[in-house]
Parts: sequence; structure tokens; C-alpha cells
Amino acid sequence: MRARLSVRRDHARQRLRYFGVLARRPDLHEGHAARRADQASSGGRPRPLRHADPVLQGARVIVATVGNVLVWAVWIVAAFACLGSGVAVVSFSNPFYSALALIGNLGSLAVLYLLLSSEFVAAAQVLVYAGAVMVMFLFVIAYIGPRTESPWAGGPSWQAVGAVLAASALLVEIIVVIGLKAGGRLAHSHHIGGSFGSPSYVGRLFLSDHLLAFEITSIVLLVAAIGGVILGAHSRRATDEVPPL
Repeated sequence: MRARLSVRRDHARQRLRYFGVLARRPDLHEGHAARRADQASSGGRPRPLRHADPVLQGARVIVATVGNVLVWAVWIVAAFACLGSGVAVVSFSNPFYSALALIGNLGSLAVLYLLLSSEFVAAAQVLVYAGAVMVMFLFVIAYIGPRTESPWAGGPSWQAVGAVLAASALLVEIIVVIGLKAGGRLAHSHHIGGSFGSPSYVGRLFLSDHLLAFEITSIVLLVAAIGGVILGAHSRRATDEVPPL
């Protein structure tokens, strides 16, 4: 009876090892002591080597390939959506439509953050920027009143030319920095711990190392809200004045 129970127990352990539930048996390079300990735990009988099922391995390869293709497809769609919505922000003459395009831009950025395994940054992008901040922007636009004339009606001004030149210089700088400095850092990205990018990790950095930048950002948002209210009050006061007879 005991022999039958031990045989059944050994078969159950082999099945669990086959499906990856239990730890694998020691390999040949791990030493004779480990192999002897493994044989002693199995009643002195050497366990047969587990041969990989070709059907199971083929299914794993197919799933991994399909997953990689889906990730690349989502990345391409999100990248083009980010670029298209960014161009739409500066192309619409109505600021309300520009704000809606900016919401799409922030949402596509959140998808890119998710693909980079930055769940907290993606959630903050949606909740804070695409949610609270854009609601404030829409409130300011509705309070001041939309401007319907096109900024390019009188031809490109020196401000538009300066903006294009500054954006081009910034793009060149980003490409140079990524090409010169980011290569070595990305090569050692596997040394980063699993807690990197988690809510606890980011919150600890916000309230310790980057507390000043965090508070300055909140002050900038407060100043923007106050400025929008002041501009709206001045514009309404100018429209409510009755012209003299």
C-alpha cells in the first residue's frame, strides 16, 4: 500500500513539474550532490527527463508571435494618433476643437506609456491631464469665448516662423541626445528593479527628491486658472460696456 502511494506521489510530482507548478529537477551541471538529493527525495529512483511537447512549444511560439505583432500594431496606431492629434491642435482655428484634439493626443500618449510598462504614468495621464486639466481648459475656453478667425488669415507672422524654428531645433536636439547618450542607458535597462514605475515608487520620488518640482507644477496650474478668469473678466467687461451716444 505504501509503495503504491509513493508511486502515485512520484507521478503527481512529475506532472506538476511538467506544467511548471513545481521546481524543475537539477540539471547535470548543478553537481552530484543536488542529483543525489533529488534522487533521495524520490525514493532513490532517478526521475526520467521531461521531454518538451512539440505541440505545446509550437503553441507558445504562436502566442508569443501574435502578442508581439499586436503590441507593434497598437504602438503604430498610437504613435500616428499622437502625431495627428498634435498637428490638429495647432491647425484648428476654433480653440474648442483644438482642446478636443489635445485630449486625443494625451490619450494616445497614455497608450504609449502602457506599452512601456508605466501603468502609473498612463493612469495619471488620463486622470490628471486628459481629465482634470482639460476640463479646466474647456472651462476657460467657454468662459472667455472661442475665437473663430484663423491665425493664418493674414499670412504667417514672425511668431509662427519663430515657433517652427524653435520646434525644429528642439527636434534636432532630442535626436542628438537620444543618439549619443541614451544608447548606453537603454542597454543596462534590465538592471532596473521591478518596482520602477509603480505608484509607490513614483509617489516616494514626488514627495522626497522631486518635491520642489511637484509644488512648482501645482503653482503653475493655479496661476493659469487665475489668468484665465482675469482674461475672461476683462473680455466680458469690454463687451458689456454701452457705447456713448
